Amino acid sequence: MDLSVITREAVLDAMAECDQLGRDRFLHHYGFDPARRYFLHHDGVYYDSKAIVGVAHRHATGQPLAPDQFSGGRQTVGRILERLGFEVIVEEPASPRSRLLEILGTLRAANTPDGPARHQPITLLWALGRAAHQHPRLVFWRDVHRELRGLMREYGQPSSRPTPEFPIVALAHTDLWELQGHVGPVPPAHGKPITWLEEQNPHCGLSTWVYELVASTEAVRLEVIEIIDRKFFDGDLPEALLTAVDLRQIEHTSASPSEGASRLEMYLRLCFTVEAAEARGDHDRTSKTVREQPERSSAAVKAVLVRSRGHCENPLCAGQPDDVNKNGDPILEVDHVQDRAKWGRDHPIQMIALCPNCHAVKTRGRTGEQLRELLLSEARARHTAWVSQG
Repeated sequence: MDLSVITREAVLDAMAECDQLGRDRFLHHYGFDPARRYFLHHDGVYYDSKAIVGVAHRHATGQPLAPDQFSGGRQTVGRILERLGFEVIVEEPASPRSRLLEILGTLRAANTPDGPARHQPITLLWALGRAAHQHPRLVFWRDVHRELRGLMREYGQPSSRPTPEFPIVALAHTDLWELQGHVGPVPPAHGKPITWLEEQNPHCGLSTWVYELVASTEAVRLEVIEIIDRKFFDGDLPEALLTAVDLRQIEHTSASPSEGASRLEMYLRLCFTVEAAEARGDHDRTSKTVREQPERSSAAVKAVLVRSRGHCENPLCAGQPDDVNKNGDPILEVDHVQDRAKWGRDHPIQMIALCPNCHAVKTRGRTGEQLRELLLSEARARHTAWVSQG
């Protein structure tokens, strides 16, 4: 079977179809079994590689491939996906915690006369503090630059200049960090990346899966701090630095471990309710008010609110209202990123909690379409991060 006709766009369309239908319905519809060894990893989500290739063939040629028409091994599916620029993972994906700690263990710092350079760890601690307090995940480079310069001047090695551009770009070449809103590829960390950053002014911050993990699990945050302390500060991480990045207040602001676990259990239980309803065909039904429209799942709405922890999920949120509604809850609106009235999927993987300001921009703003694309990716990544923890 000739797989060379499959294009990158066809693979992206197949992944979008999988997101739309849900993994179980997608596999059942096309007759594929779940992957056992080879997974396609894209935007923080793991897909069944053989099924995606089989369905990508339909998007490229109009005819899907059945499972018995081609092999799902490394030399077929793995080769075509890697040739198209995708990442293929062998064996079951590691847990988010293991993955995070493994990546941290591979970070390398430049040597200075005073010891390992501290630019990367200071940057990570700054972002960790933002996640711990549920601040927006992404921040404009110019704002990041101003905050990090002060921290690096105060807590960096004496012989190092405060140059945030180098860790920002270096981290962007790992799975820990993300740059959004730029044109073209991210430059290498050596040279003069500040010129590119000043021209592009991208949004910077932790990747969604890292943000969700450290925001929801204090034990993981403490492990990360311990690794950074041992690896870059020789066990002498300044208490004043932790205070400066708001990590000394964690114990007063975080949910208890049992509360975090119950929130995760509730989210998973609600998602199971949603997926069971999808399997029964409940989400394909319509209801009639003034006009006929798809039914909506209250369980899906509740799940998204649990996941949001009372904060707007737009990673670029410029300011959620401090007020609460009449029930004392944060003022949030659960939005179907792909319009439910047009049969967008009624599942947390395509739904997001927004403050009134961000919801207005998404529905009526001039930049609404660009924001919709970002929110679709954010909802998918946040859902995947929560499910992976379960």
